[in-house]
Amino acid sequence: MNKLHILAIAAHPDDIELGCAGTIIKHIEAGDSVGIIDLTEGELGTRGSVELRYEEAKKAAELMGVKVRLNAKMEDGFFKNNKENQLKLIEYIRYFRPEIVIANALEDRHPDHGRGGRLIADACFYAGLRKIETYWDGVFQEPWRPKRVFHMMQDRTLTPSFIIDISTTHKKKMEAIKCYRSQFHNLHSSEPITYIASAGFLDSIVNRDALMGKQIGVKYGESFICENIVGIADLNKWILPEIA
Repeated sequence: MNKLHILAIAAHPDDIELGCAGTIIKHIEAGDSVGIIDLTEGELGTRGSVELRYEEAKKAAELMGVKVRLNAKMEDGFFKNNKENQLKLIEYIRYFRPEIVIANALEDRHPDHGRGGRLIADACFYAGLRKIETYWDGVFQEPWRPKRVFHMMQDRTLTPSFIIDISTTHKKKMEAIKCYRSQFHNLHSSEPITYIASAGFLDSIVNRDALMGKQIGVKYGESFICENIVGIADLNKWILPEIA
């Protein structure tokens, strides 16, 4: 009952919403079970509080329709890609047994993103090694390695391995992002203005998604990077927009 088709893991609450909520919502609407793990509580964030971030993350998860959202409670800003944190993620991966893991970008403006992306990818590999023993509530966990790890694009524009059409779910994606009222531009807030709380930040997300969509001939897209080559079954599996 705990098995998920997709497990999205990222450093901070709101990373998933900003980077791949459109894709997550699209898969949920198609009937796939999806879960989210936030590595940290975002306690170093300039605005808001840990308690408020939990409330906002819960609202966003409910709006998107994810099956479960958990927090690994790693140290914001200072978590390491080390044995302790790898084992913590291995336990989650073996418990939920996802076919696909979506992770932070491997390179980005925020140091936590790149480090988190590498930590997640490494844990996905090690989760498949039988000689690494882990237990969940005292029960031995069988090895499990996701079939694919896809790294979402975040702040930096990188060359994608592929782009997902999110034209039908983009509006709901932006609603999920706006659940984080403490983090983004709010005329009634007295908290400091940060990079993501600037007046034009959310517009930049819309513009980025439109730019990604334009590359595949649709209105909005989300791009992903895969360290392995992504194969397709045959040439007919690509659904391309009609050329006017």
